[in-house]
Amino acid sequence: MTTMAPALPADDPATGDERLGAHLRGLRKARGLTLTQLAEAAALSHPFLSQLERGLARPSMASLERLARALGTSRVELIAASEPPRPDESTHPTIVRADEGLVGPYAEGSARLLAEGPRRFEPLEFTGANAEPGDHYVHEEDEFLTVLEGSIVVSLGPFGETTLEVGDSVYCRSGTPHRWHSPGGAPYRLLIVKERVHGTPDPGEGET
Repeated sequence: MTTMAPALPADDPATGDERLGAHLRGLRKARGLTLTQLAEAAALSHPFLSQLERGLARPSMASLERLARALGTSRVELIAASEPPRPDESTHPTIVRADEGLVGPYAEGSARLLAEGPRRFEPLEFTGANAEPGDHYVHEEDEFLTVLEGSIVVSLGPFGETTLEVGDSVYCRSGTPHRWHSPGGAPYRLLIVKERVHGTPDPGEGET
């Protein structure tokens, strides 16, 4: 199983850094945030964030986690955005075996990406055992989850909360606050499918 290393992919570091920077910038723009606003939300300096977006700096795992939470995404999704593109495979099916797939922190647990290469959505296998719900996540992408093992209590912000058992599902529309936990800390496993944001800024766009 592929695990998250404490650095971005090293086969072509500069290119990987540039891809990550473009993705961060695209997410920030999609969220309607300025560099200053995102820097404040992620507790990072404005100059450092500017360098990140231009591919001139490499974030630590701690910095990447703060950015992920500020942008309503996860470290594993940000790392995936820095992977090399695979244009030659764009029309071919891709297979991820049970012991494959990028693995990394996601919300209060961990997730494994279930697809690679060009894709329109992000399928993830999530595992957790958190007794505390943590912070609500809010993002512009729709998100679907279904319970594969165990049970969870899902909080949907102003829409209240409900318990989901094996086979139960929930679909969250864009902007819906959501978080989940397992009372008592019992392990659980979910299938999560998110819309994928392509973090490519408009050509010629300024650094705002």
